[in-house]
Amino acid sequence: MIKVFPRRDRTVNLDELLKEHAELEARLADPAVHADQKQARTLGRRYAELTPIVTTYRELESVRDDLATARELAAEDAAFAEEAAQLEARIAPLEERLRHLLLPRDPNDSKDILMEIKAGEGGEESALFAGDLLRMYLRYAERCGWKTEILDAQYSDLGGYKDVTIAVKAKNGEGVWSRLKFEGGVHRVQRVPATESQGRIHTSAVGVLVYPEAEEVDIQIDPNDLRIDVFRSGGPGGQSVNTTDSAVRITHIPTGVVVSCQNEKSQLQNKETAMRVLRARLQAMAEEEAAAEAAAERRSQVRTVDRSERVRTYNFPENRISDHRVGFKAYNLDQVLDGELDAVIQALIDAEMAEKLAAHNR
Repeated sequence: MIKVFPRRDRTVNLDELLKEHAELEARLADPAVHADQKQARTLGRRYAELTPIVTTYRELESVRDDLATARELAAEDAAFAEEAAQLEARIAPLEERLRHLLLPRDPNDSKDILMEIKAGEGGEESALFAGDLLRMYLRYAERCGWKTEILDAQYSDLGGYKDVTIAVKAKNGEGVWSRLKFEGGVHRVQRVPATESQGRIHTSAVGVLVYPEAEEVDIQIDPNDLRIDVFRSGGPGGQSVNTTDSAVRITHIPTGVVVSCQNEKSQLQNKETAMRVLRARLQAMAEEEAAAEAAAERRSQVRTVDRSERVRTYNFPENRISDHRVGFKAYNLDQVLDGELDAVIQALIDAEMAEKLAAHNR
């Protein structure tokens, strides 16, 4: 049995948000709260989520007060008329920013993520590009100040990855999901493979799946629904590889979801890691089944690692990156693969915001 706990409705009015922010600020100032790290992290995430709203609101109110004062003084001293005009010009952009911040948010935006990168069509070349994508995301996370952890990896013969799972965690309550959720889908690469002797350009595909990391408070799994198998690890991993039954495979019987982990040296560590991945997958499945909106948001996620379902193309001969969902195109592929993903991700965030505004105004 999977039990998903309902999340709090985030579409409350501004006065309630201001009150909640003040209450969170007071609670986070209490040293006793930080004795429970999970609670402190949850409160910190929500506080970070509300802070831009409160900051923008306060700035808007301050500008409005200054404008009223400047207009009063302008009646006696014309020099204040110019200041009043400058202040008035600031109000509309602040109101627009606040309107954007108050739009309904993805409830997972403040969460950390698990990401799976899977080689698909293209054999060894696909596995090598999976390694390139892994490096890209690790470098991007480093630029953002996020912490990364490789949870499990299956290597290819030439040093690429058949399948690799990573966790990405933010500091100070930032939302990793809010930026990396758009990465789910089929990523197509066009280049001359290292395995190509005649210099011909090949097309390969790599699948990326992104899940918000589920915590135990989000989802509970009945232990009776699990089948746990152990086996010997294979591939790089230290002295314990191929000598002990430390690798773990967990099957969630009701859904058929299977998760394997062999990176850690102990069976217990591998089991804990596999459970993290399992919770995230089941959380995503439960949300899809519970809400049509959640299902719609994940339609762009990879179903099969097939080139026809591509969301993005990486063209090496032209040094070009293209995101087919929003028509984004740039000729700095080398920089993007080095972790400079902000422009690509911002184009997707802007498109999502435009859709929300259009729906809000209907």
